[in-house]
Amino acid sequence: MQQDYDATYVADLYFKEGVKLHGFPRFIVSNRYTKYLSHFSMTLRKNLGTKLKYSNTCHPQMDGQTEFFKRTLGVLLKTLVKFNIKLSDQLLAHAQFAYNKAPSKTTGMSPFNVIYGVEPLSPLDLTLWPMEIKPNVEASKRFQDIQELH
Repeated sequence: MQQDYDATYVADLYFKEGVKLHGFPRFIVSNRYTKYLSHFSMTLRKNLGTKLKYSNTCHPQMDGQTEFFKRTLGVLLKTLVKFNIKLSDQLLAHAQFAYNKAPSKTTGMSPFNVIYGVEPLSPLDLTLWPMEIKPNVEASKRFQDIQELH
């Protein structure tokens, strides 16, 4: 069931999930989504000093990065979810991690490296440690599933 959230909810979600990690942006790129065009959203952006740019090829402010990102993410998600749609919620976190770990063609650095200055360990970097006690079968299976996914 799809819910229709109002602009206030979208703004709160934006602060909760975006601003806390990355701060306030100078601009937001949008595909003319109605929630970004609402009076509430326009007033909030004006007060924050954030400009809205449209992701449309007819607008010269776009350099294609957003459209490339959307295509790349779309392919990644289709590939992951194709075999098991029931796991899509779990797979989204893996997709985000994989994207943030992949180096950009422009900078040659991953988003992780740009933001934090280091590359985090990935599931492929980890190995099973010898256990002195009986290992948990479910945890071992989850570990193997994550390694195979990556």
